[in-house]
Amino acid sequence: MELVVLNTSGKETGRKVTLDETVFGIEPNQHAVYLEVKQYLAAQRQGTHKAKERSEITASTKKLKKQKGSGSARYGDIKSPTFRGGGRVFGPKPRDYRFKLNKALKRLAKKSVLSQKMRDNSIKVLEDMSLNAPKTKDFITLLNALALNGKKSLFILPEANKNVYLSSRNLPKTKVMNFNEVSSYDLVNAGEVVFFEGAVEKFQENLKK
Repeated sequence: MELVVLNTSGKETGRKVTLDETVFGIEPNQHAVYLEVKQYLAAQRQGTHKAKERSEITASTKKLKKQKGSGSARYGDIKSPTFRGGGRVFGPKPRDYRFKLNKALKRLAKKSVLSQKMRDNSIKVLEDMSLNAPKTKDFITLLNALALNGKKSLFILPEANKNVYLSSRNLPKTKVMNFNEVSSYDLVNAGEVVFFEGAVEKFQENLKK
């Protein structure tokens, strides 16, 4: 399995990169993808929701009326959940929504997304590049050359590149990440995935560990 390497003008360079069939050519496992996306979204939740229970309400503890003889319900104090301003029954408490997944399943999820992207022809390989200074205009020129302007795209770097990252930061539909930071959610959320040439081998090796 091979892909042609494109230059920054969107033209073919004549070089090709070999893609591992065990990474880009497997039968996608949708449930594995679902679990990792669910884990990612759960980790984004703050979990700071809180409602006061009866014991936490500041109010009088005087019994409202005598227990028997009124012919109606038996009330305790004004903090009862049946009254406005009373405590809430089984209200939300602060909690951590994160949960663990084993590494093998997370690798399978990434491979599944990449294999589906490969089937959809949504993966490109771009020659390694660097910018002399962070300029959004230069990155927009690159997006236009690759016919990606206005589309959701994920660029995967072989190593940290501050100028490339800063040049893309103001573009709402474009994301630039290092190869070891990418999650299945990032891959699923991107319409097009663009690997820099040097990142392909590193990304594949990362999924074989």
